Amino acid sequence: MGLGGISITQLLIILGIVILVFGTKKLKNIGSDLGGALKGFKSAIKEDEETTQNEQPKIEEENDTFDVKAEKVDESVEEKQA
Repeated sequence: MGLGGISITQLLIILGIVILVFGTKKLKNIGSDLGGALKGFKSAIKEDEETTQNEQPKIEEENDTFDVKAEKVDESVEEKQA
């Protein structure tokens, strides 16, 4: 038994038919194009992760300043109520 119930001989027959239909040059081009696309996808994911990690401290800093401003507003409201 091979992959998913397909024997090795059936896989070889399918491979032979694919080579006859597309040719070796076309299969090589398809493989290199697919490899290039995967490489670009991986680099884009890595770039996005780096950008997300770099923006994380900025968001935390903004939240700290927001908390301080909120405290000042609360103090002025309490003074007006008194």
